[in-house]
Amino acid sequence: MNTYRCCEVATSGSRETIVAPTKFTRRCRDIAGWMVPSAILAVLPKCPMCLAAYLAFGTGVGLSITTATYVRMLLVVVCISSLSFFAVKRIARLYARRSISFTN
Repeated sequence: MNTYRCCEVATSGSRETIVAPTKFTRRCRDIAGWMVPSAILAVLPKCPMCLAAYLAFGTGVGLSITTATYVRMLLVVVCISSLSFFAVKRIARLYARRSISFTN
């Protein structure tokens, strides 16, 4: 079996091959990529004061209402952009599979 140079790591003068992730771990990583931002959006409170209270209760760090508003908006933007990224990646993968099946 021929291994590629990109799959090797130099360790103390010898070469060690990196094991590629299995199909199961790749699928779990893809599912977690969808579920984590979705869960954050589902649990995220609409009221900035509630977010400030949750953060103060959970971490002991107090936030002002204006800071909590910005943190909330940042969380919403990050979650929506990551969900959009995963959706575009999924659509591109499906489109690539269709174009391959049409050419064969």
